[in-house]
Amino acid sequence: MTEFTLRFEEGSPLYDQLYRYIVSLIRSGTLVQGEKLPSKRALAEHLGVSLTTVEKAYGLLLAEGYLESYPRSSCRVAPALAAIPAPPRSVPAPAQERERLDECFSTSAVDTSVFPFATWARLSREAVYQNPGLLQRGEGQGDWRLRSALSDFLHQYRGVNCSPEQVVLGAGLEGVMWILLQLLPEAVFGLEDPGYGSLRRLLDNLGRRYVPVPLDERGMEISALERSGADVAYVTPSHQFPMGITTPVGRRGELLRWAYEKPGRYLIEDDYDSEFRYASRPIPAMQALDEGGRVIYVGTFSRTIAPSIRVAYLILPPELLERYRQKFNHASATVSRFEQETLYRFLVSGAYGRHLRRVGNLYRKRRDTLCSALEDWGELRGADGGLHLLFTLPGREEKDLADRAARAGYRVRGLEEYCLGKDPLPGTLVLGFAGLPEERAAEAAGDLKRAFEE
Repeated sequence: MTEFTLRFEEGSPLYDQLYRYIVSLIRSGTLVQGEKLPSKRALAEHLGVSLTTVEKAYGLLLAEGYLESYPRSSCRVAPALAAIPAPPRSVPAPAQERERLDECFSTSAVDTSVFPFATWARLSREAVYQNPGLLQRGEGQGDWRLRSALSDFLHQYRGVNCSPEQVVLGAGLEGVMWILLQLLPEAVFGLEDPGYGSLRRLLDNLGRRYVPVPLDERGMEISALERSGADVAYVTPSHQFPMGITTPVGRRGELLRWAYEKPGRYLIEDDYDSEFRYASRPIPAMQALDEGGRVIYVGTFSRTIAPSIRVAYLILPPELLERYRQKFNHASATVSRFEQETLYRFLVSGAYGRHLRRVGNLYRKRRDTLCSALEDWGELRGADGGLHLLFTLPGREEKDLADRAARAGYRVRGLEEYCLGKDPLPGTLVLGFAGLPEERAAEAAGDLKRAFEE
């Protein structure tokens, strides 16, 4: 028993120290498969501990499969356990690779410094202490109070016509889109090209069929959509991502006519960034024009409040609502009821409206500052709304521009990253400005200019 040279330390039970010590001997190969361990009494005398200490350690080792017990014999090391390899040590990345690139131009960023921490914390406490019933399961579509408040809000601000029965809440855009894909199991999806990459990845992961549909200056091309063979068109008419196009009423009518032409056709209206308009009042949602039940309205709070507020929603037309209830009648909501209640109070108290006005003014100033810094040496598009714009340097390669920006410490993305087909504006970068402090805009733009001119 010379290999058992354990020295016990204060701070943890002796049996646990002995257990861990024997595990280390087995994993290192010091104790090999089939090797007999000392009897409990002999080991207790050798280590100067109680018999109970050894019994507890052996008991753990037997329970976890490190040892096997044989009749009229002591314990032996179990097969295939000796010399369990340690995981390979990771090789440190070079310092240049470890350095985090500045994400101030990220299209997914929002300014969390203006999050209404005090208001949200107060409403959250009220939700917890005043509503013990929220510990129960709740409705699968989401709590009625929030769905009712949300339908009223959407009607007031976006012209959406719906009842609380049509609202389905889910955890983030991916969560509600997964629900929607279950309701449209055979559909072929027509996706804006260029368009939202996360949706394509979701469809790829689920093995669902989709076709790219190019855009013109008014949004998704109707003639291309008609030729595509799609059953469902996914559109972002309020502020198309990434092109920044606002689809006019005439084109919205054409999209609706396409949907009405055949049974089973639908339009998914993602009201992306509709809350932020800088040159005009927001156009009401396309859903407000739909009189045939063919528009599925989708929205989230990730851009207006914070990305971690994982509350998204569907407004289902009657036919799909019935299908939802048949398929998900016994499902549970995927959003915490306490978060739902906090968001409900945030809406009905008027705090959400005030927050929208505040961040809208903030992002307007950031857009103006960035546009001023860029307009003299490139072409700007799509800056009338939303939280990003397009910056074009004709004749330049987007990958080269992105690489140069990275060497200057900034992460930027080229338009081609969002394209399935031909890049409609070569030499174009997609620059977000929500995460770009106003006082840094000129500096960051200057850094990019110097990098691109080297």
